[in-house]
Amino acid sequence: MSSIQQNGHHDERGTRPVRIANCSGGQMEPGWQMRKQASLGNVDFITGDWLAENNIAQEAAAMEAGTGEGFKKNAWEALQLSMEVINQKRIKVVINGGGLSPQNLAKRCQELIDKNNYNLTVAFVSGDNMVGQDTNFKPEDVLACTAYIGARGIVKGLEAGADLILCGRVADASPVIGACMWWWGWSDTDYNRLAGAFLTGHLLECSGYITGSNYSGFHRFPLERFVDVGFPIGEIERDGSCIITKHEGTNGMVTEDTVKCQFLYEIQGNVYLNSDVTALLDNVQVRQVSKDRVHFSGMAGRPPPPTTKLAIFYKGGWESQNLSNAAGYATRKKYLLYEMQVRARLAEQGLNEAFDCLEFQVVGTPKENPTYQLESTTYFRIYAQAATPEPLAALKLLLADETMQHFSGLHWSQDLRTADPKSFYVYYPALVSQDEIKEAVHLLGPGGKTVKSIECTRPPAYEKMGERESYDPGSNINCGLFVHRPEIWEWFRSFMTLDRMKSLIGGDWKDEYRLERVEFPNIYAVHFVIYGILGRGVSSSTLLDNRGKGFTDYVRVKHVDVPEKFLQWSWKEDE
Repeated sequence: MSSIQQNGHHDERGTRPVRIANCSGGQMEPGWQMRKQASLGNVDFITGDWLAENNIAQEAAAMEAGTGEGFKKNAWEALQLSMEVINQKRIKVVINGGGLSPQNLAKRCQELIDKNNYNLTVAFVSGDNMVGQDTNFKPEDVLACTAYIGARGIVKGLEAGADLILCGRVADASPVIGACMWWWGWSDTDYNRLAGAFLTGHLLECSGYITGSNYSGFHRFPLERFVDVGFPIGEIERDGSCIITKHEGTNGMVTEDTVKCQFLYEIQGNVYLNSDVTALLDNVQVRQVSKDRVHFSGMAGRPPPPTTKLAIFYKGGWESQNLSNAAGYATRKKYLLYEMQVRARLAEQGLNEAFDCLEFQVVGTPKENPTYQLESTTYFRIYAQAATPEPLAALKLLLADETMQHFSGLHWSQDLRTADPKSFYVYYPALVSQDEIKEAVHLLGPGGKTVKSIECTRPPAYEKMGERESYDPGSNINCGLFVHRPEIWEWFRSFMTLDRMKSLIGGDWKDEYRLERVEFPNIYAVHFVIYGILGRGVSSSTLLDNRGKGFTDYVRVKHVDVPEKFLQWSWKEDE
């Protein structure tokens, strides 16, 4: 054996906190992050989240074109790089990288196990793929239809002896919930504990987002600290509370602020829904206990809702982006002239009604009295969607015809491929009854044959959502803001009203949007959800920031009046 130490964790199950390391928060996460998490210290589980709103549709399109096997390639890379370490250290792995075909990924893993004679059992979870479900779309237009399922299949697989469990569209926190249920022997009605595991899964599933990446306070620290941050580890106690940490010697940080930022990221108010439990977040507490160790507690749980999210993707048509740049003076008038020229030519050619969407967007504001040209440069984005590619091709040709009739100083980027029509798909969020899901886990043996299949029962009880029954699971943005001192909290909570948020959104606010607001007094935070602002979602949004990643940073840069007495306090680094 190599110098890698054995965990020996099976004998300690249920006697100490379970250590769960996460290795991925998105489809582009490289495989070596899994090997790092496995190699740099002892952990009991490794989880990984490779799926986001649009990934399933990408895999469906690739399978339809004969260029994909349904699973995420980076997840397979991670398993290939890490299997030896996983085998030696007896680490269990639960990931959603199976995408649309966890069975195919499981068979690939079994081939690797057979080739190297690893002492590992691989399993996959089924039941999330609901293609054929009765929807309002033509069957030929539907690319994918997947339900967000819970941890039940994962638990059954672990109980049956599986070491690697490969899932498709399980809910983001399901791998962590399943690992905790198996480790501690929780029942599916231990709602307070399940809520703790659910929130730990939420904290871990975006990988580096809780250890320094995407951290709004990064500018107060040496920048070198955020190069190649270590990914997180959750140590979950029997009661569902946890310590968030990372491997010693890795870059980044785990502080109350990094944990608060990730906690407020992507939640839906103070009631957070999952296929296994409804978590009530009002009394969440975050406390630094030592360097890079933060205690997270205070969750309460209720039975899950009777429905779960159903992600439907259908073919939306074709899209293109035509990008041009301007520098210097009168930028707005330059772009206005360009738009007038383009619209006049579209009218001449009878193309005004040919587009489902045609937007002229100005990105950036030129600096006054610049010292170099890029400070003075902005760009113009002509974003178009149509049912067929022909209008988009005509738009590109029309813009080429205008090459010598443009405003002063127009220039393009070298890469013009964004102007070519490309197909896109639309995300349609819906709900499906949990009782309609036929979930199971399947264990493989040598040669990739299924040797055992275990059907999963449905949750023993449901609880309707009450006041939030009209909750829209679709294209929204989360915005969480917090202060550091209790002396500021009372002013801050009264200042950050719904009307205040509308005014901070400014010119981007539209009357068809809807706002929700909740408070988390234990962490001095106010959280908003802005419904409808992303249009039809990531895969077809017309916004440049189509995931809403930069929205809160935009709000934070706004100038507001604050009581003068608060200016005496300066922020300190929290080491």
